[in-house]
Formats: sequence, C-alpha cells, structure tokens
Amino acid sequence: MTNSNVLPQIDHSHEVIIRLDMNTSKGTISLVLFPEHAPKAVENFVTHSENGYYNGLTFHRVIKGFMIQGGDPMGTGMGGESIYGHPFEDEFSLQLFHFRGALSMANSGPNTNGSQFFIVHSDELNPQFKSQLEQAGFPQGAIDEYIEQGGTPWLDHRHTVFGQVIDGFDVLDAIANVQVGPNDKPVEPVTIISITVHKG
Repeated sequence: MTNSNVLPQIDHSHEVIIRLDMNTSKGTISLVLFPEHAPKAVENFVTHSENGYYNGLTFHRVIKGFMIQGGDPMGTGMGGESIYGHPFEDEFSLQLFHFRGALSMANSGPNTNGSQFFIVHSDELNPQFKSQLEQAGFPQGAIDEYIEQGGTPWLDHRHTVFGQVIDGFDVLDAIANVQVGPNDKPVEPVTIISITVHKG
C-alpha cells in the first residue's frame, strides 16, 4: 500500500506501512504509520492501540486550525506513559513532516514522548513561510505539500511525526470544530471508542 496520494513528491511506496482505523464518537479516521522512520513511536502507538489503552480516552485539547490532541488517561494533558515504562526519544526524519493530517507525538520537551499524540488540523500556510522553508533546506516536495495542503512546519524536528491521515478528514474537521472551553478542552467530550490495527 502506498500513500503517494497523501505525500506527493515523497515516495513511501517501498516501505512497510501499517494502517489503522481510529473510531471516534465523531466517526472514523483512517491513518497509515511509518515504522521505518519512527519505529519506537509506531511500536508504542500500535501496542497501546491493540491493548485498548486509548479506548474511551478523549481529545482533551482541540484548537481549530492547529491540531487535535489525545492519548492522556487523565484527560488533562499531564498524564499517560509509553509502553516502555519511561519517556522515549524523539525520532526525526526528512521523509515525514507536519502536513495537514500528520499524526505526531505530543511532548513536554526533547525526548519526553509518552502516550499523548496529536493530529494536525491546519489546512493553510502563510505563503511567507515558503522562503523560510527554502532557506531552512526543506525538500521541494515538502514545501510544495505545505503550500498546497497546509500544516505546521514549525513543529518539524520538535515533535515526532509517525503517521498520516489518509481518510476521514471530514471527521478531523468535525472534531476540530467542536465548542471548547478553558484550556481548549471540548465542552462535550469527543471520545476514542477503539483503534483497529491492520498489519500487512
């Protein structure tokens, strides 16, 4: 399976890709994961998913035009742990970027990954960023994708991207558009019902 329709100019067709369905109270988001580039983050997320760790948890922080965040059993942004029993290191790749729909690890600084994650909702990028990305040495394919689809390039090499939405962008939009209260917490909880992992 290839996600070339999701990441134009960046060829992932030769890689092992894991697909999963995140079933939420707003509908299903389908994603692919990239174990070749972020093996520890993918193993962490897949194992937690298969063990039901995320079942019933909420998206505790939702910022329209930026991202939706979940994976914290406490629902506060302060909880959760990795399958390794301790925070694990960042895994950065010049093949994975914070495009719209990117699945990435939330953290509290370098090498502090646990169970929390976010999905990028941003669907536009200020054109002024183009020259900054060029000066920073971003691949042309990544720059083109950011300009066309949107995203949050300032998070690259600060958070570990390990997956990408391939279907269910309407559900991502629906979650991002819910009413929120203090600390960007949805007034009515948005819940992860289950995550189904498809290997092979």
